[in-house]
Amino acid sequence: MLAIDRAELDAQTGGDAELAHEVLALFAGQCRSILPRLTDPALPVPQRADLAHTLKGSAAGVGATRVRACADAVEAQLRAGAEPAALDALVQAVAAALAEIEPAQ
Repeated sequence: MLAIDRAELDAQTGGDAELAHEVLALFAGQCRSILPRLTDPALPVPQRADLAHTLKGSAAGVGATRVRACADAVEAQLRAGAEPAALDALVQAVAAALAEIEPAQ
């Protein structure tokens, strides 16, 4: 299973390959910026939940369905005051998405 749903990405970018390339680059940068903070237990829980929410929205915009689902679960767990059990799955999903995006960059 691919980390990026190309049909969804095409739908989001109107099939514009250059725009898709730009959006994927932005998403990759956001993943590299957000994930270290999101996984930092020293960061206040509300901030971590907001980061998960941001990542979820970004993932939805590029067709990174597994990242979106994992970020959604992490956000819900954090907002419920629980330790995010889905965090490892999110880290793996982001790694898979980056591995798929970066060779294309």
